[in-house]
Amino acid sequence: MSKENEQLPNLGDNFPEKEVVTTHGRISLPKHFAGKWFVLFSHPGDFTPVCTTEFVSFAKRSDEFKALNCELIGLSVDQVYSHIKWVQWIDENMLTKIEFPVIADDMGGLASQLGMIHPQKGANTVRAVFIVDGTGIIRAMLYYPQEIGRNITEIIRMVKALQTSDKNKVATPADWPENETLKDNVIIPPAQDEKTAHKRQKQYDCYDWWFCYKKL
Repeated sequence: MSKENEQLPNLGDNFPEKEVVTTHGRISLPKHFAGKWFVLFSHPGDFTPVCTTEFVSFAKRSDEFKALNCELIGLSVDQVYSHIKWVQWIDENMLTKIEFPVIADDMGGLASQLGMIHPQKGANTVRAVFIVDGTGIIRAMLYYPQEIGRNITEIIRMVKALQTSDKNKVATPADWPENETLKDNVIIPPAQDEKTAHKRQKQYDCYDWWFCYKKL
C-alpha cells in the first residue's frame, strides 16, 4: 500500500471511489448513491450475536433513514456467500428482512482504506460508521470497539442534525432536538464583527452576543 493510500480520510473528504462486491451485486461507491445520503457501517463478522442485533435494528429502522433520503450499506471482510447465508438466517430466525446491501470486502481493501481494521483486533473490521452526504462527502465518522453495539437512534439523529445544519446554516446543541437547556432550538453561528454582534441580540434569543438561538 502506498503512503498516499495509508492516509485515512478526514471529515469533508470525498468518499473513496471503489467498486465493491455486495449481496446485491457489484456496486460502485459513492456513485451508486448519487444524490442520496448513505450510512456505511462495518461489523466484525457474520453469525455473531452483537452484529446480528445491530443488523436487525438497522433493518427495522430503515424507513426512518429513507425518510431522510439516506440509504444503508453494511460491510465486513466475510465472503459474499457468508453474507447471503447470514442474511437468510436473520430473515428465518429473527423475522427481519435485510433489504440493504452488505459489502463482502474479503480482501480488506476498502476496510483498510477507511481505517476499519484495528491491528490489535486481528483481521476483522471494527464497528465503524461513515455518514456520507448526497455529493459523496464524508460528513461524520464513528468507531466503536467490537464489544459494544451501536446506538441506531444516535446515527439517525446525526443524519437529521447534519441535514438541518446544511439547510438552515445553524448548529445544533447537545442531544438536539431534546437539549436540556435549548430544547429543540438551534444555535445561530457567532457574529464575526461588532455590528452584527450588536444586531444579533435584537434579532434572536441570546445568552450573550456569541450564544444566540432560535426555533426553526
